[in-house]
Amino acid sequence: MGTCCNSSTVLKLCFLWLQLICVQCHGRILKDDTSSSDQFKNRFQRIFLSILFGMFTGLICALVFAWLVRSFVRYINKTPILKGPVVFSPKIPSKTLQSALANDTQLIGSSSSGKYYRTVLDNGLTVAVKRMEPGSPQLHTKSFKRRIQHELELIASLRHRNLMSLRAYVRESNTFFLVYDYVNTGSLEDVMNKVRENQLQLTWEVRLRIAVGIVKALQYLHFSCNPTVLHRNLKPTNVMLDAEFEPRLADCGLAKIIPTLNLPAASNYGPPESFQSCSRYTDKSDVFSFGVILGVLLTGKYPTDPFFGDTSTGGSLARWLQRLQEAGDAREALDKSILGEEVEEDEMLMAVKIAVVCLSDMPADRPSSDELVSMLTQLNSF
Repeated sequence: MGTCCNSSTVLKLCFLWLQLICVQCHGRILKDDTSSSDQFKNRFQRIFLSILFGMFTGLICALVFAWLVRSFVRYINKTPILKGPVVFSPKIPSKTLQSALANDTQLIGSSSSGKYYRTVLDNGLTVAVKRMEPGSPQLHTKSFKRRIQHELELIASLRHRNLMSLRAYVRESNTFFLVYDYVNTGSLEDVMNKVRENQLQLTWEVRLRIAVGIVKALQYLHFSCNPTVLHRNLKPTNVMLDAEFEPRLADCGLAKIIPTLNLPAASNYGPPESFQSCSRYTDKSDVFSFGVILGVLLTGKYPTDPFFGDTSTGGSLARWLQRLQEAGDAREALDKSILGEEVEEDEMLMAVKIAVVCLSDMPADRPSSDELVSMLTQLNSF
């Protein structure tokens, strides 16, 4: 009996000892599992941060590399500043052009953008040369010279019978020499001065032909060129006439090249919006300038004529024409030297209406150059 009790006690003790060992082992297992889980989490965070940092660094390096490649390509492709003559016409010998410009030349005119000279090349070709000197020091930088070179190449690409084509140009230091075809009749202002001094008779038919030629050139610049080209400085001194009085516009786009020349309002041919901001200049602004020129052709008077200093005229050619048109007295505005046949007077009175519409204060109220071609050609057959 005693032996049985002792055996039972031993078994109980063994069982308790085994339970104790199991509890300890279980505790160790839980502790090991917790430690492994923390280590896994820490390792996962380190891997994730490493990948994220690598991606960010790679992106930055890729952007820097792309910027370097782009800068290098732009540097390689940057337009060089050309020296010496740049010729666009096979009729002009490049080797003798520069020397010809240094020879004696005849001054034939001047404007706010430069002086015009007449010179004869070694091959006997007579050309008109415009000497253009940007006055502002900041315009003498390489970036400006590169820009003016690009714009001159664009101007040289313009081709129309009523435009003065740029045949060549020469850059010497900060001076540009622009070479054009020479027309011996002179500018529209020269011709109208002779008319006013009774040295020349200019019929209505010829004046209308001049107006149609001018507006056809504007139509080409505004609707056929891509991007659109604005003249920005349209006035009689920039309308050259050949022997048949066919007009050719000069100085197309030069006011854009040299900002100091982009002052159409100062020429008395600029639209009202040009007084507010040059950035608002549009194709309808060119149309306003054409309206003033058409008014000059119809009346024989310039916007600077002392006649417009009288308050009764409204203070300008545009206001005067508008007042006469509203009062039904448009005939009083016509140049007396062209009054004659009744049919021509009817055409001139219609032309006054067209001029008044072109001279509207609001650009939206003015016709486009495309519409003007149709309106003017309907007055006569061309």
